[in-house]
Amino acid sequence: MSDVIISVEGLGKRYRISHQGERPRYTALRDVIAEKAKRLFSRSQKSEVRSQTSDLTSGLYAPGAGSRPPTSAHGPTSDHSSLVTRHSSEDFWALKDVSFEVKRGEVVGIIGRNGAGKSTLLKILSRITEPTTGRVHLRGRVASLLEVGTGFHPELTGRENVFLNGAILGMTRAEIKKKFDEIVAFAEVEKFLDTPVKRYSSGMYVRLAFAVAAHLEPEILIVDEVLAVGDAEFQKKCLGKMSDVAKGGRTVLFVSHNMAAVNKLCLRAIMLNGGRVIRDGEISQVVNHYLNSGLEKSGELIWPQPEEAPGNERVRLKAVRIISEAKVTADVMLDQDCHIEIDYVNYATDLPLAVSIHLLDRMGVEVLASANFHSANLIRDAWFGKGFPKGVFRTVCTIPANFLNEGRYSIRVALVSNISTLELLTGEIIGFNTHDTGEMRKEYTGYWLGVVKPKLAWQTERLMDKN
Repeated sequence: MSDVIISVEGLGKRYRISHQGERPRYTALRDVIAEKAKRLFSRSQKSEVRSQTSDLTSGLYAPGAGSRPPTSAHGPTSDHSSLVTRHSSEDFWALKDVSFEVKRGEVVGIIGRNGAGKSTLLKILSRITEPTTGRVHLRGRVASLLEVGTGFHPELTGRENVFLNGAILGMTRAEIKKKFDEIVAFAEVEKFLDTPVKRYSSGMYVRLAFAVAAHLEPEILIVDEVLAVGDAEFQKKCLGKMSDVAKGGRTVLFVSHNMAAVNKLCLRAIMLNGGRVIRDGEISQVVNHYLNSGLEKSGELIWPQPEEAPGNERVRLKAVRIISEAKVTADVMLDQDCHIEIDYVNYATDLPLAVSIHLLDRMGVEVLASANFHSANLIRDAWFGKGFPKGVFRTVCTIPANFLNEGRYSIRVALVSNISTLELLTGEIIGFNTHDTGEMRKEYTGYWLGVVKPKLAWQTERLMDKN
């Protein structure tokens, strides 16, 4: 018997999207009312010069008189003629020629940026929507948690929804009753079990939905961004439960933007981009490719055209670069300072500006956030609190030597005015690698744990002799 439990062959999903034709401007309701008022006023002026007979005759055209409406030299008139627009449509392929296999007991992460096709793929695997091309073979019962409270009825109580959702998943009443207490305990909703779920918070909703999907022993469990809702303790419970499900020989497809969670739970990952499979393989290699995709790797990112740079009419970025040992680089030795230079243009007059950076590790975990106006900075920027004249400015943040651990890091940049108004916030736009010199290792040769690796003061002293 084949060990393959999910087989996807040449899968494609096409949607038809419509485009409204170009118009001089957007027509709001007030514009329609104003246009009608103008026409009524115009008609009343004309009626003043008409004879009484003409007025009586015109009444034959009143609504409900059964006659046809007035016509002009160009044909029938319509109050809605200005609202008629041309529409065109085109085909959009959310998935295109997707093929892969998943074996029984595998825990596979499905990763990719927003719009890559992850949710469409899971909806097809969950039989929510049909593919346009290709085939899917599933050998086992599927439980899906694609959205908060998928399959729940808001008017039913938590207790009733457990039985309803279990029945939808193909479980018998006896199977649901056997697991019922375990589901309720996991979801931590005992006090609200007989309350309609429409009164649940989003956290309670997703806890109960996940508990039902995970405890009713499906052969295939599909989870999409369940960790986006809920507190840290619940997220930890979810990861533990999915790990238990996998150890029990069942298959898990896990979608999340939390790369630390994906890396911890999965041994394999499939990366989608533009509806196609870009990478399929060992988890660390695929995650590294995903995290590095879209990042500037030369150590410098310049926007030659101001209109293409992040920002607005008041301030825009001009360049971001990594400097170490007096040169632009994407490779920084751990025993050297790392300088992050941010060039930007101020178009406003006397605008107090501040710059902040967000440093993230390879798993997307935020290592630190620092700003040149933050009171925690030991050395305050000389421009702090001052109004910036129009012109080009450069702000530099220095990450000291012997602070970061070896690995890959990326940077987000923010510009703030008046300390509280966010002018721009980028995504992860530039990255760099840090390399261990070995100076701090001495006899230790393994991987140095932790996000940072600072030089800290240690001292040992002898307190007394041992008798």
